[in-house]
Amino acid sequence: MINRRFGLGAECAGDGVAFRVYADKPREVQLHLEGAAPRRMEREDGGYHSLFVPGLKAGARYGYMLDGQGPYADPASRGQPQGPHKLSEVVASDAYTWRDANWRGAKLDGQIIYELHVGVFTPEGTWRAAIDKLAHLRDLGVTLIEMMPVACYPGDFGWGYDGVSLFAPAHQYGAPDDLRAFVDAAHEHKIGVILDVVYNHLGPDGNYLGHFSERFFTRKYENEWGAALNFELKDAPMRQLVLENARYWIEDFHFDGLRLDATQSIHDDSPLNVMTELARVCRAATTRDIVLVGENEPQRASLLQTSRHEGAGIDALWNDDFHHSAVVAATGRNDAYYEDHFGEPQEFISAAKHGFLFQGQRYAHQDGRRGEPALSVAPIHFVNFIENHDQVANSGRGRRLHQLTSPGAYRTLSALMLLTPGTPMLFQGQEFASSAPFLYFADHQPELAKQVADGRRLFLGQFESLADPSMANELRPPHERVTFESSKLDWREAETNQECMSLYRDLIALRQGDDVLSGRSRINVDGSVLSAEAFLLRYCGEDGDDRLLMFNFGRNLRRRSIPDPLTSPPRGRKWSRIWSSEHPDYGGNGLVEIEHNKGWTLTGHSACVLRAVV
Repeated sequence: MINRRFGLGAECAGDGVAFRVYADKPREVQLHLEGAAPRRMEREDGGYHSLFVPGLKAGARYGYMLDGQGPYADPASRGQPQGPHKLSEVVASDAYTWRDANWRGAKLDGQIIYELHVGVFTPEGTWRAAIDKLAHLRDLGVTLIEMMPVACYPGDFGWGYDGVSLFAPAHQYGAPDDLRAFVDAAHEHKIGVILDVVYNHLGPDGNYLGHFSERFFTRKYENEWGAALNFELKDAPMRQLVLENARYWIEDFHFDGLRLDATQSIHDDSPLNVMTELARVCRAATTRDIVLVGENEPQRASLLQTSRHEGAGIDALWNDDFHHSAVVAATGRNDAYYEDHFGEPQEFISAAKHGFLFQGQRYAHQDGRRGEPALSVAPIHFVNFIENHDQVANSGRGRRLHQLTSPGAYRTLSALMLLTPGTPMLFQGQEFASSAPFLYFADHQPELAKQVADGRRLFLGQFESLADPSMANELRPPHERVTFESSKLDWREAETNQECMSLYRDLIALRQGDDVLSGRSRINVDGSVLSAEAFLLRYCGEDGDDRLLMFNFGRNLRRRSIPDPLTSPPRGRKWSRIWSSEHPDYGGNGLVEIEHNKGWTLTGHSACVLRAVV
């Protein structure tokens, strides 16, 4: 009896390799080893087939013959060195020597998240090259990397959301042990790493699961990206595949958690929902702390595991509401899916206090209700950002937010994101105002490439300006290499754009080093509207150690008085400025007194932080 760690895939065991696959559709399954005759696999109960091959070692190439057809890649392959259409590779999961024995994992509290796509993060686009940038992230103050999907996909480049071999790290970025080395090095720099995983669909090219079983998919639910995955039966092969995959990334690659893509398209009516079981499996896979982040367009707050241990077990959800309000405040445009956001002060006050803005009320863009009640959920459970991979690419030409607004507004929004109570997330290059666009790129075969390009153009057409024919030539075809290459960061800008680097470095240090701003000694948060474009947030600390944050997206605000008790300092104290976005170090135009003997002055397009001092 072979002692396996996982129920699926090829595992080195003893003096050979054990193979196991689910395939209830074919009558006969044969193991195809490169350079050898096919071997009939033993049929087990429940649709499984297995075989132990003595003497076989890591590096062997193999596939499965299904009723004489194939060979097809292993659905649980640990390596696809030539992509999903070619043979799988036996990988020894224990060959890498880890150096992170003292690493205790990551908790949500206090994190500064940094989203990156390894293929365009460096000129080389590899995990090994990315290791050299970890010191930059550490010095910036990043504590948790969110890596975009790395499951094997076809073609030379892509975002990763079209993965088809869920266990096989994309060969475009290096070997599996190169990924292990990146995570290991990140831990040496005191940075955690979570992996973006896609359990709501599989890519359209290289997906051979249907040849193994029709039970992997279901027609019960609609899915905008293809066939819906079938999770409804406890012993369903897709459920096992995904649960083992989640555990695999955490156990075998020491990831500090997962980011779950588009969870609204993970459908399951089972008594134990697959999302809940997935969270339990992930936490049981390690003695370290992990962070589970979800994307959920309908804003189902019930997915969250709060301090009362409710919900499906997800620690945090992406907060699109915060982003949309920020972009509208920055650009003045609110068409398409921005139409319910106005970039007004009350939106930011509500987001700081309550996370999602839509918690069950009417949402005009979808002509229905959106969200679930979350007034009792702490803001830390909402991930705030002003850029991410989707939203930058959806600007049409992939422009960054600093290119779409004024320098002052960008500094103000950066301060808002990093100093409000939610968990902040940066997108790669944001910290040095990268000039590189981030475009949608996907290397597909010609017919599929045309369909993807047409679909992308149709999606962006919901924006009035992007639907105009004058923009047709501006939308880069996803399948062209120049689209991919132009999205790579230019790291020389991290040296030349020191004003932006200083802004982000100082804001993160301020958040992390201040007990009230970080939430370590904060009692509560309140806010007030000062004008149509200005507002304040009052953070109450212990024993009167309060902070007053003031933001202005409009012209200079001058008030002889402000009839609002939130502007009054605690008894026996006065307000003293400790930070301003208008400091020359950040490219600002100089500092002015905020509170003075003639009233208050808040510079246009600026943010400041005041502390109550004796």
